[in-house]
Amino acid sequence: MGEYSSVSALEGDGQFDVYVARPSAKPRAAIIVIQEIFGVNEGIRRKCDNWAQQGYLALAPDLFWRDEPHVELDADIPEQFQTAIGHMQKLDQDSAIYDIEATIKAARAELGSGGKVGVVGYCLGGRLTFMAACRTDGDAFVGYYGVGIDNLLGEQHAIGKPVLLHIPTADGFVPPEAQKKMHDGLQDNRHVTLHDYEGLDHGFAAEMGVRRDEQAAQLADKRTADFFAAHL
Repeated sequence: MGEYSSVSALEGDGQFDVYVARPSAKPRAAIIVIQEIFGVNEGIRRKCDNWAQQGYLALAPDLFWRDEPHVELDADIPEQFQTAIGHMQKLDQDSAIYDIEATIKAARAELGSGGKVGVVGYCLGGRLTFMAACRTDGDAFVGYYGVGIDNLLGEQHAIGKPVLLHIPTADGFVPPEAQKKMHDGLQDNRHVTLHDYEGLDHGFAAEMGVRRDEQAAQLADKRTADFFAAHL
């Protein structure tokens, strides 16, 4: 359904590719889909295609382009999982936020005057989505099992738009003490809503592969769809 398009980096250091899925009619809004550590792989492209089927313009920027463009890795293959961690460790997250901001601007340009843009991210993308809520002008933000958000709470004063976070309680990458810090630190922020998923692990809403928990993924995705419908 989708195709790749190029977007100029805000830092002036080149162009990066964005997977774009367009609805059959005029978009109701746009949604930026932020990748896991596995790149803009088939699972991320499917998520874009699903949003397009729901009437949204969906864009997934290739955030690893400065290291290696068009990374596509499989979370279920151990060697590829390790390769993905290597790409994640090389990523300059501040530059990634600039790339997300550039993608938001590209989406607004295509939508025209008054068009709203949401951001949804997974794993690394969940963390970057929280950072984007603090640093960009997106209109609504959803993070799935974001890693290290507990270390970003000092930025939350800059959040001015609605944020939704999905937190699996048995996340191997976000221990209970980090989850408690998130709940305690964000409970008084009127812009932020947190949903816990008891006993579930990281990656439960992956579009494909062994990590997916079908019932929980459908629940989280329904909450996300309702959230975007209310705020975009």
